[in-house]
Amino acid sequence: MRATRAVAAFGLLACLFAGCTPQADPSEGTTTEPRSGSTTSDQPDADAAEVDPSTPLGWGPTVGDLEQAQEIVAAMSSEELAGQVIVGRYLGNDPAEVAAMLLEHHLAGISVTNGNVVDEAQVRAMTAALMQASLDDGRDFPPVLGVDQEGGYVSHLRGIATEFPAFDAAGAAIESQGATGREVVRQASYATGLELRELGFTWVFAPVADVTIGAADPTIGTRSASKDPAIAAKATAAAVRGFDAAGVVSTVKHFPGHGAATSDSHDTLPALDSSLAQLQEHDLPPFEAAIATHAPAVMLAHLDLSAIAPGVPSSLAPEVYELLREDLGFEGVAITDSLGMGAVAATFKPAVAALNAGADLLLMPVDTAETHRVVTKAIDDGEVSRERAEEAAARVVALQLWQQRAAAATPVPADVASLAQEAAAALTAAAY
Repeated sequence: MRATRAVAAFGLLACLFAGCTPQADPSEGTTTEPRSGSTTSDQPDADAAEVDPSTPLGWGPTVGDLEQAQEIVAAMSSEELAGQVIVGRYLGNDPAEVAAMLLEHHLAGISVTNGNVVDEAQVRAMTAALMQASLDDGRDFPPVLGVDQEGGYVSHLRGIATEFPAFDAAGAAIESQGATGREVVRQASYATGLELRELGFTWVFAPVADVTIGAADPTIGTRSASKDPAIAAKATAAAVRGFDAAGVVSTVKHFPGHGAATSDSHDTLPALDSSLAQLQEHDLPPFEAAIATHAPAVMLAHLDLSAIAPGVPSSLAPEVYELLREDLGFEGVAITDSLGMGAVAATFKPAVAALNAGADLLLMPVDTAETHRVVTKAIDDGEVSRERAEEAAARVVALQLWQQRAAAATPVPADVASLAQEAAAALTAAAY
């Protein structure tokens, strides 16, 4: 895979100096206009002064966005910097209370679950209060307001947002209708993203890139597009493109693939004894396709990978982040799966371990306030270097600057609910 990346890097540099033209998406077999493909690193090199600040990076933001983000986080206090790498957990449904938590701890954002949701009016009040809290904290970029809205049973806005079928419908649509099916999947994600934005969200924790093994897989199941890695890759890439077009940040999950695990990481640390070659053949293709489609964020699973980092949860293992960044070439935001899950919740200082391993965002720790205190102290004491914390926070801020601009360029249509209902019906019809 390193040789493949080297070839790709050469092509991307040529694109930078010659001007980009539409290129083939390897998962789709069709011609698409790349969102990026202009640089091979998320850090400007010594010749950065010669690069146009509007040049896109390989995951959405521009060179200028990242430079601006680096300046912003360099001026942050330890408390602000620690908050900027945490997406908090909130138990309750009071908009004022969760907004106060974001403001007090300078959180990057909040993950909204069905336990936080009452009705549409309350959801709108909550996202509006969180947006205002971010402004009150002195930020001129939006917070990470994310939700699991995959379709099917993992849809935390059920009864508020349009109901889409589970993601296995995307695989079925592509398998039966080819390019037409891929477009239906893209439109479904596009409509989902617009509807989420209309409710005040900036992120969606989807699509699921896991390749299920079927009945022995107790966690993913119909959340996966397919048992076939090639079909799952096409579905994942199409979904990323749809969310991107909607101006919402997608999160490809759960790297390097939870679909072959036979226990549930919500409860325990699943052991996965696949060799690296087996991972490359079965689990990694959808992630490779998503990265080639310029995925902005990837979520790390909690798995015990015997071939890579035995005995260490993959979300806390530097070797797994190296696989993601060095071998697959991902340059965007790496976010952990929820740190409140049984696989890691009892681990000593999982937040600090994840940051030092290479995570940029810590999702839903058991105790948000305590995690903020621990991370702040770790930065102050040097347990997490200031450089590592700034690197992580800068990626997050740069992505939020991109989201702000992308959303402004793509207004949500007045008939978004009808658009979403039509897209859901089209996906169902194409699949079944």
